[in-house]
Amino acid sequence: MMRLVRRGLMYGNLIEISSPAMVARYNRALKHLINKETELTEFHIDISGFSPEIGDEFGDNLYLNHLGFNRQFILMTTDQKTAPLLNSHFSTSRSILRDFIEENEDQLFALTAREAVAGEMLNSVFKVDTPKDLFQINQIQIEADTVQSHVKESKALAKHIEDFMKRDDAWWDDVLIAQMIEMAKRTGNIQRNPIKLKSMTYEQGNYYTTHFGGIYVFRDLERPTVIMHDPSLPTDDLPVDYALDIKDRKSIAQLMYDLKLTELIVSAPDEEAAAILQQKLDFITIATAANEGDKLKNMTRQQMRHMSRKYASKMPPEYKGLMEMWRWASMGGTFPELEPEDPAYFYAFRSSQHKNKDLINMLLAELSPLDFRQLFICHKDAFYNAYRSWSDPKREYVSKFLADEYVIDKAGAREELFGPEPSMQDGSAKLRVDPWGSAINKRWKK
Repeated sequence: MMRLVRRGLMYGNLIEISSPAMVARYNRALKHLINKETELTEFHIDISGFSPEIGDEFGDNLYLNHLGFNRQFILMTTDQKTAPLLNSHFSTSRSILRDFIEENEDQLFALTAREAVAGEMLNSVFKVDTPKDLFQINQIQIEADTVQSHVKESKALAKHIEDFMKRDDAWWDDVLIAQMIEMAKRTGNIQRNPIKLKSMTYEQGNYYTTHFGGIYVFRDLERPTVIMHDPSLPTDDLPVDYALDIKDRKSIAQLMYDLKLTELIVSAPDEEAAAILQQKLDFITIATAANEGDKLKNMTRQQMRHMSRKYASKMPPEYKGLMEMWRWASMGGTFPELEPEDPAYFYAFRSSQHKNKDLINMLLAELSPLDFRQLFICHKDAFYNAYRSWSDPKREYVSKFLADEYVIDKAGAREELFGPEPSMQDGSAKLRVDPWGSAINKRWKK
C-alpha cells in the first residue's frame, strides 16, 4: 500500500500537525473527548481530526468513531475541509462535516486561531443490532465548541449583557458585573467579535454504510429500497418496498431504469464519449494481462492494441459487450442491446443528474469492478480491498495511471466521466435519451 501513499492515492491531502503548540491543542481536545493523549510529536489528520498514526499508536482506528456511530471530531484549522475522511462508515459523513466547516468558516477560523474545536455528529443511535436499526437514524446534528467552552460562555455572556441592558438596577448588581468581567476575559469582546456557531442539523436520507457487510439505503426514493451484500440478513421488518441482493443485477437495473437514476455514458455515436469506453476496455485488458503474468511494460496505445490481440481468447465477458458498445459509439451501426445479466451492462452507465448522483455512481462502481478508475473515485474502500489482491505489475500500472491521469486534474476527469453537476438554479437536470429504454422496459415487463 506504500506505493499508493507515495503517489498521494492513499492518505493524500491530510493536514500535518507538527508544531508543539498545535500538538498540545490536539491533546487537550483529545483528552476532552476520549480522555486520552498522544505521545507523538508530529502526525497527520483528516477532515474529522482522525490521525492514522495515532490510530496505530492506540491500536484503535475508531478512537474518534466508537462502533462507527456518532463520530467525534477535532478541528485544528479550517483547511481540514479539503482533507479526506478516513475509515468512514457512512457515505454522508464527509459532506456533512465539510458543509459544517464551510457554513461556520469565519467563526471556526477565529476559534481555531487560539484553540482546537471539538465536537460530535449526533444521531439517535449508538449501535445497531439489525439492519432495521439503521432506519432510526433520521437526522445528524452537529455539536461543537472549544475545550474551554468559548462558544458556550459566549452565549452565556450575551445573555448576561441582555439582562444587564434590560434591568434598571443592573448597575448595582455586583455579582452579575463580576461574572460578565470574568467571562469577557475568556471570550473577548463578543460585541465586536461575536462567537457563535450555527446549529446544524442534516437529514439522513439515502446513503451507504459499511455496517452489516455493506448496505445501500434508498429510503427517499419513490420505491424505498435497500441493496445488501449479505443476503442472509433479516429483511422482513425493514420499512422499504424492496430488499435486494447486490448480485440481483436485473432488479437493480430495473430500479435504476424506472426511477431514471442512470443514463448511458454514450447515448449517440460520439468520439469523445467513445474514448471513455475505450479506456474501460483498456482497464479490462490490463486486468487480463496482469492475471496472465504480463509485466505491463511500455503501455503505449500501440502496445495496448498488441495486448488486446495477444490475450483476446483470455478476455472476460465484460470485454465483449463493452466492445460492442464502443464499436457503435465510434463507428455507428446497430445499437447493441445488452441484458442486465451481461457482465458489461453496468459499465455502460453512469448516474443521471440528481441529488443522489455520488451514491449511484458508487453503486455502479461496485457493479463494474474492472473499471479501477471509477472504483477509486467513487468507492475508495472497495478499491483498496481490490488493490490488495492484485499482482505487483498491476498495482504499479494502476497507481501510476491514477497519479498521472487523474490526480493532476480531478475536477476535469470527474466532469468528463460523470457529467456536470446538477444545476443549482432550477433544481433539475436534463436526462439523456436512453436508446435501450422502451425495448428493455418491454422485455422486463413480460
